[in-house]
Amino acid sequence: MPPYDIVALSGKGIGYLVYLLIGMAFGAVLEMSGFGDSRKLSGQFYLRDMTVLKVMFTGIITAMLLIFGASALGLIDFEKVWVNHTFLWPQIIGGLVMGVGFIIGGFCPGTSLVAASTLKIDGAMFVGGVFFGVFLFGETFGIMEPFYNAGDFGRFTLYELFGVSAGLVVFLVVVIALVMFTGAEVSERVFGRNVAWRRIDLNPTKLLNPVFIGVFMFAALAVLIIPQPTLEDRWRFLSAEERAAFDRRDVFIHAGELNAVMNDTMLYTTILDIRSEQDFNLFHLRNAKRISRADLYPDAGLVKKLQGAPGNMVIVLMSNEEAAAAEAYRLLRVQGVPNLYVLAGGVNAWLDAFGVDRAIARKIDPKAVLPADSLHYRFTRAVGAGIPAADPAFIMGNTCPVLTFDKKVKIVKKAAKTGGCG
Repeated sequence: MPPYDIVALSGKGIGYLVYLLIGMAFGAVLEMSGFGDSRKLSGQFYLRDMTVLKVMFTGIITAMLLIFGASALGLIDFEKVWVNHTFLWPQIIGGLVMGVGFIIGGFCPGTSLVAASTLKIDGAMFVGGVFFGVFLFGETFGIMEPFYNAGDFGRFTLYELFGVSAGLVVFLVVVIALVMFTGAEVSERVFGRNVAWRRIDLNPTKLLNPVFIGVFMFAALAVLIIPQPTLEDRWRFLSAEERAAFDRRDVFIHAGELNAVMNDTMLYTTILDIRSEQDFNLFHLRNAKRISRADLYPDAGLVKKLQGAPGNMVIVLMSNEEAAAAEAYRLLRVQGVPNLYVLAGGVNAWLDAFGVDRAIARKIDPKAVLPADSLHYRFTRAVGAGIPAADPAFIMGNTCPVLTFDKKVKIVKKAAKTGGCG
């Protein structure tokens, strides 16, 4: 399912060629739109020529409708579409710097390259200024780094900010765009041609092509009406390879491997225990954190923390048996949480492997009929993480049982996350 990693699928030669062709097409469109002319670009700020707003906003809403429309139909996994992380304060300052530079110089960095490619002197000078600014930034980065990474909200979208559906945001952005297009036409008629206000017809169907309005409104309504896939739905959209790995139990790790990972000084281990508070208080692993199913959804905050975790963090889910932990794995994996595993057999298998003092807990008769995903040990009291089995290698030392297992934990590196002013 898209988006695809073209380099991984086709090799560097074809992948880089595709990137080159896309870049050439983008540059050609900018030049055809007049973005290589500083007079046209600066006209935006004097309300004489609104080409920048119309071209860029058209591109934005077209891409938005295609992405979220394809997502609603299950043709693309939006969680795998790269969204720049929000670094609020540096991006506010960067936007102001970019705007001032735009109106003074007549270009932004991208359009200056377009102008320079057609041998415009002002464009070439602007490109030189960009490279000099990059050099200065690199030399002073150590001083600015704290501010550069300030206000980190991670991957943050408008529908998350306002707590509404993605379809509603898409619809409203399209409506806003059409209103702004109409305003841009009025602005050009007033300031660009010096037409008196009384002669301006504000009928949008005379200012904009009705077909243009109809196509975008129809697409926006479709995205609003067709719901985006739920987390449960998106499991079906994952690659066949990932689902096959789950079915093969490649992500279910043995108690012995979890014990080793917990005490590996090169790794950070996060243990998420998705059991009831009662069972968690009876017994849990050292440093384990109890979570509920509600914590597995985006608005709870846990997912963002896991998505932004260090690259050497291993996240292990556990329940009494496996069912709840396996479901939690599916919900977190479709949200892009990496390095995620499930304790095979759950807490019951862990206690079977490392044992527990019979004065504290005894295993229930295997023939007894128990509810699904229940604890198979009857504790005489709540011990929490206060017994050796809570972290055998750390507490028991050399007396810890030596277990054999197939090693399955593999660290997958994440893309670098950086801040910035633009």
